[in-house]
Amino acid sequence: MSLDSDAIVDRRRIRRKLTFWRVAAALVAIAAIVTVGVIATPGGRGTLTTSGSIARVNIEGLIRSDQNRVEALERLENSRSAAVVVHINSPGGTTAGSEQLYDALVRLKAKKPLVVVVEGLAASGGYITAIAADHIVAQQSSLVGSIGVLFQFPNFSELLKTVGVKVEEVKSSPLKAAPNGFEPTSPEARAALDSLVKDSYAWFRGLVKERRGMDDGQLEKVADGRVFTGRQAVDLKLVDQLGDEKAAIAWLVAQKGVKADLPVRDYKLSPRFGDLTFLRAAAAVTFDALGLSAIARQIEQTGMAQAVDRLGLDGMLALWHPAGAD
Repeated sequence: MSLDSDAIVDRRRIRRKLTFWRVAAALVAIAAIVTVGVIATPGGRGTLTTSGSIARVNIEGLIRSDQNRVEALERLENSRSAAVVVHINSPGGTTAGSEQLYDALVRLKAKKPLVVVVEGLAASGGYITAIAADHIVAQQSSLVGSIGVLFQFPNFSELLKTVGVKVEEVKSSPLKAAPNGFEPTSPEARAALDSLVKDSYAWFRGLVKERRGMDDGQLEKVADGRVFTGRQAVDLKLVDQLGDEKAAIAWLVAQKGVKADLPVRDYKLSPRFGDLTFLRAAAAVTFDALGLSAIARQIEQTGMAQAVDRLGLDGMLALWHPAGAD
């Protein structure tokens, strides 16, 4: 009986050691893969952009302030790339984030020939990003525009009345933390928000007018918040040409003297663990091997990331979101 007990204890001790070393080996493997991934990614700190190539930059999804992205674009300024093609597929985001990205691209354009290709969508903040370039190429069915600014906030005051909850507060002035969503928005608070939106909208309109060379009449036709197809956008001066990346490169060759035979190479702006598909797959396999299949499934699910991004948007928005869309 004693021998059996000792054998069980030894077996458990060995199992714990094996589990420890399996976990340690998995962590080392993941760290090695991450290191290789960052080194292999043009956006990584320790990498050099290939000489004699055109850098392809992708701007996708919601746009917000991102210092890592700014620093990556600054590294691209000082790289040996001959030119830059920026692909945009974005409904916009925060006005501050869009302005930051616009400014970074303008600085990049001062160092490298730069052209924008609109993929599916360049709306609101996505269009602010696009007009950093001197030449914008869009597909015929792309959606472009949505020149406008939005400030949205939920109001739970009626719901709180229903459940019998009242939020008490002490504040220094009537407009402090207004609107707060727990009480009806006062006329003064609404007027203050209206002033913010109008000021940002005026900035957006002025930027479009200057960058796209429009007069007041042309601007009025496009600045009411709607989006336009690529075909419509050409006639309205929102974009310069219909086409794809090949058309954009042909413009670089014809107008900027870029060599026609240069290869186009992807340049990642922010190589994060979750952005690299092969890293997600490696992590999922590793956790599966450790018996942690639930965590592996969570890693494989990327859909929730966009929902979290939407919830994290703070401040005024330059964002196109059709009513009824998921």
